Amino acid sequence: MQCLLFTLAVALVCAVGAIDSPQAMQDVEVPKLAGTWHSMAMGASDFSLLESKEAPLRVYITSLQPTPEGNLEISLQKRENDQCVKKKIVAEKTENPIEFKINYLDENRIFLFNTDYSKYLFVCLESTSQQNLACQYLARTLEADDNVMEEFIHFLKTLPMHMRVFLDVTQAEERCCV
Repeated sequence: MQCLLFTLAVALVCAVGAIDSPQAMQDVEVPKLAGTWHSMAMGASDFSLLESKEAPLRVYITSLQPTPEGNLEISLQKRENDQCVKKKIVAEKTENPIEFKINYLDENRIFLFNTDYSKYLFVCLESTSQQNLACQYLARTLEADDNVMEEFIHFLKTLPMHMRVFLDVTQAEERCCV
């Protein structure tokens, strides 16, 4: 009986390890990320971070620019006090080429998970203190690609936390100001 219980426990541990988890890029060419981006879809482990117009992580990334130090300057729009506000955040490089540190709403990390540089980028923000995760599908154009959208939704399902999707494919100017 003990042998059966041990075998069952080992099988459960192996099954948990076999859960499909996202494969982050091994490396990123930060200069290729430079330029205009548009937020196409968002997902979060805590949907209150996205659900209202002024939710903390309902931000619309408008551009990414590498700095000479290898950091990443993120330009975004966000709704605050019933107004559309533009902000810039500097994401500091780390030893891991796909991970950046930011100080936005707390000490956080940004991960770059998938890109083809000319069409789309999947980016996730992890709150280290709140244990929350929020991700975005960014596109170079204002038109969402259905195949990439499906890939993004599949990607969210592979994350270790349950993610709710928020689709928002309206024009960039309308997103923040509606």
